[in-house]
Amino acid sequence: MLALPVLTSLGGFIPSLVIYVCCWFFMACTGLLFLEISLWMHKEANIVSMADRTLGLSGKVVAWVVYLFLFYCLTLAYIVGSGNMVVNVFSNTIPTWAGSIIFVVIFAPFVFAGARFVGKINVILMFGLAVSFLIFVWVGYAYVNPINLKHKNWAMSLLALPVSFTSFAYQGIIPTLIHYMGNDAKKTRIAIIVGSFIPLVIYVIWQWLIMGIVPTYGPGGLAETLEKGQYAVEPLHQFIQSPIIYVIGQYFAFFALLTSFFGVTLGLLDFLADGFGIKKSHANKFTLSLLVFIPPLVIACLYPHIFLKTLDFAGGFGCAILLGLLPILMVWSGRYRLGLKSEYALPGGKLILLILSAFVFFELACELYFKFLGK
Repeated sequence: MLALPVLTSLGGFIPSLVIYVCCWFFMACTGLLFLEISLWMHKEANIVSMADRTLGLSGKVVAWVVYLFLFYCLTLAYIVGSGNMVVNVFSNTIPTWAGSIIFVVIFAPFVFAGARFVGKINVILMFGLAVSFLIFVWVGYAYVNPINLKHKNWAMSLLALPVSFTSFAYQGIIPTLIHYMGNDAKKTRIAIIVGSFIPLVIYVIWQWLIMGIVPTYGPGGLAETLEKGQYAVEPLHQFIQSPIIYVIGQYFAFFALLTSFFGVTLGLLDFLADGFGIKKSHANKFTLSLLVFIPPLVIACLYPHIFLKTLDFAGGFGCAILLGLLPILMVWSGRYRLGLKSEYALPGGKLILLILSAFVFFELACELYFKFLGK
């Protein structure tokens, strides 16, 4: 969410909304594909075990590698973004790499303490996130300039595809969700569609607010913010008279980064424990925590301005393959090779699977072009 207005700024407001709607529809469909696969499994199962059953060893290996790539990229992004915020708290009197270290030293022990402890903290953080967002919108709408929203560049709007993929990623919780729903396919389907649509509405409001306040081009604009690798709240203080909205924005950014950081790192720790068959004793959890935090922390210290680039890679390749292409292949194999059936299947048969596949390959082609040929 902090990256969306920046990475979509070159395309403009209206084109970015089209990208959001397309990505929401695609990710809602792949979420429903995961629902279908979960019903085949007859128990809670992670993406790796799903791939193993439907695609065999090769699918399991791909799922393993891409899962680790995606979650390490996200962990790195949140460490970098949070580290930069720590530097701001110290009024830029400490080096950028020190901010990442301070953040990890303070908050990694929460992850080590476990999901139950983090869950209690997360209730407070999510409340703070919601309140700061509502206050931010209420105070900030008066500063929106409609002229800033008229910029359009449809070709450059494709830069928004990778981070939009990441913004609608939730599929990993579907096995848990359907278990929570008592294996009720209808209720789970509604939860997926409505639950993923709510963020779409919030993203549109957020996009309108940031892009309406901060122009794309010019000193301190979103294009300059993109070059610096900063998140959306950073340029606000240059375009508003009252400092309160910038302060509220910083609080919102803190809550957004920290809640995301906890969710991703807890998931990565559990994934490593399950994947390696390690019981989560205190000693083993300490080792697992080192595996979770040390590699991304080292990279964050060496490259402290790669927040946006890391999210871009995570969405452009990680989410597109793991949460986009893989469920399509798993459903195709399960339906038409293994003959698996369940009480729910995404309508459209092979045609919708081919259309969804084409969208993934289009996104990957755009990502490769902008990364290696479009510069």
